[in-house]
Amino acid sequence: MSELSHVDREGRARMVDVSAKSDTTRIAVAAGELRTTAEVVALVRADDMPKADVLATARIAGIAGAKKTSELIPLCHQLALSSVKVEFGFTEDTITIEASAKTKGPTGVEMEALTAVAVAGLTLHDMVKAVDPAATLNGVRLLTKEGGKQGHWERPTEPEPVDIPTLVDEPEPTTEDDAPEEISESDQRTAVVLVASTGAACGTRVDTTGPVLAQWLGGLGFSVRGPLIYADAEIDIGLADALRFEPSLVISTGGTGASPSDATPEATLAVLDRELPGVAEAIRQRGTAKFPLAALSRGVAGLAGRSVVVNLPGSPGGVKDGMAVLEPLLDHLLAQVAGGGNHDNK
Repeated sequence: MSELSHVDREGRARMVDVSAKSDTTRIAVAAGELRTTAEVVALVRADDMPKADVLATARIAGIAGAKKTSELIPLCHQLALSSVKVEFGFTEDTITIEASAKTKGPTGVEMEALTAVAVAGLTLHDMVKAVDPAATLNGVRLLTKEGGKQGHWERPTEPEPVDIPTLVDEPEPTTEDDAPEEISESDQRTAVVLVASTGAACGTRVDTTGPVLAQWLGGLGFSVRGPLIYADAEIDIGLADALRFEPSLVISTGGTGASPSDATPEATLAVLDRELPGVAEAIRQRGTAKFPLAALSRGVAGLAGRSVVVNLPGSPGGVKDGMAVLEPLLDHLLAQVAGGGNHDNK
């Protein structure tokens, strides 16, 4: 068994001496969830709670919590954090929380990411308790970490539970009407919304496109992660983050124009295995029909493994055009990528 690093040979608590370790870029990502009611989830998504700005307040609290980790956890080192991000997603009765922390130094930022999730989750609980005092903060856990001597670490996939038969009387055979309904393909679909916006990442502007996409995808039956917000210069990191769990669909918004800082198409092409040029062109054409400058969008679409990746412009109008083009295509496209779908020969 490995020794506990924060306990000395006499069994006394200690702060680990990291002075001999080299400075490297350290990144950690943690997650958790607030399980509540469908009513609360709907209220939060509509920003209609008695305490307003629910997600904004929880996000700020999570960031502040990460910055104060060394004050809250006795044996943690003080770190100069270069970045802390807190993002939220929704299922029918859950608000998911994901936090990433980044620094350059001799020790990791796992505790900062975990603290951000915990404090954001507790803040959510405080904001919703008037409607659902039984809300529960669950599953605060580390997902990944980078840097240091150990390099990359990723949380092992948890094994599926195994049903153990019990010695009971055999049940009567069920009829077709009694059989449980199969889980449809749409119930298993996952999506990530990615926003390329330096202003939104710095907190100097409010992103208005990511939440629209997340709500739309949720209405189509996707389990949605994000919006994940990254500065234009870090959109390649954002794409790697979005693709980390191999979602069915990644939709980005922003960074598709001709500005020197617009790098979303290049970063996307670097991760694609195959392009879907017709999808990108259809989105461009729909926008150009109403707004000629939409022709300047350089957005691309394609497949990264089994994930469909689509770039949309960063404007509300461009996002609406993209949703209108994608909605009738998604079911068939994702079925084809999964190996199904009608593929009749003429």
